[in-house]
Amino acid sequence: MLTSMIGAVESGLLYALMALGVYITFRILDFPDLTVDGSFTTGAAIGTVMTIGGTPPWLAVICAFGGGAIAGMFTGLLHTKGKINGLLSGIIMMIALYSINLRIMGKPVQSLRGHSNLFDAIDVLLLGFILAAVVKIGLDLFFKTNIGLGLRATGDNGRMIRSFGGNTDLTIITGVALSNGLVACSGALVAHSQNGANNSMGIGMIVIGLASVIIGEAIFGAKTIFRATLAVVLGAIIYRVIYALALRVPWLDAQDMKAITAVIIIGALVVPTLRRAWKQKSVSRKRTEELLGEGGRP
Repeated sequence: MLTSMIGAVESGLLYALMALGVYITFRILDFPDLTVDGSFTTGAAIGTVMTIGGTPPWLAVICAFGGGAIAGMFTGLLHTKGKINGLLSGIIMMIALYSINLRIMGKPVQSLRGHSNLFDAIDVLLLGFILAAVVKIGLDLFFKTNIGLGLRATGDNGRMIRSFGGNTDLTIITGVALSNGLVACSGALVAHSQNGANNSMGIGMIVIGLASVIIGEAIFGAKTIFRATLAVVLGAIIYRVIYALALRVPWLDAQDMKAITAVIIIGALVVPTLRRAWKQKSVSRKRTEELLGEGGRP
């Protein structure tokens, strides 16, 4: 039990980078980017193939970030310059990346067994914690810069920013590129932790990323950027812990995990709404009691 929980925390920290990438597009930019399912595999493919080719693992992960950023940049260009709907832009790029990833790997599955690995010299838990902390703090600082503030403002009210002469196209491209760079970096880390990559490992990543964001925000709140990014990292860990616990239920199989993820997301969305409704009802009831205590005077 303890071993599986430690493994869940390790996975959560590696997937936290992907969740932070999803947070940038869905929460900061309000951009429904489905490129994630493809760019995650792109990162895994680049990280695996370059390592097999003799590239130092840490450099392969950095190159994976670059590959994901390029994919995100093209998604942003399709939307801003090609005037294609944001959702459709992500779908188009995700489909294109399926073939591109196969080209990168040369075959559907690539194994890292027998080759140098990023986690050969350092524990997964330790490196995952360091990377998640560095990226979280880095994003906190980035969102305080002019570019970061521009991203936040574009997501809040892009029309107003354009009226002030701001280049929202460049801002969107930058944000989507950064998002998919982090997603690809997470894919490379997961590939190293699993000793290999396959062309279908990115399927459903957008759902996992959204689940991490929603769970984190529902439990820890997101009133400030610092709190929001922390909530996303913790949400990714909590999601993996729930996933690990669900796998231990005798009557549940791995094939049921997508349905369980859907239930988790529904719960994370519904519970806060019910909590707010209950709170408002309590306040109204208390106010009514106070009025009645005053003899019904308003």
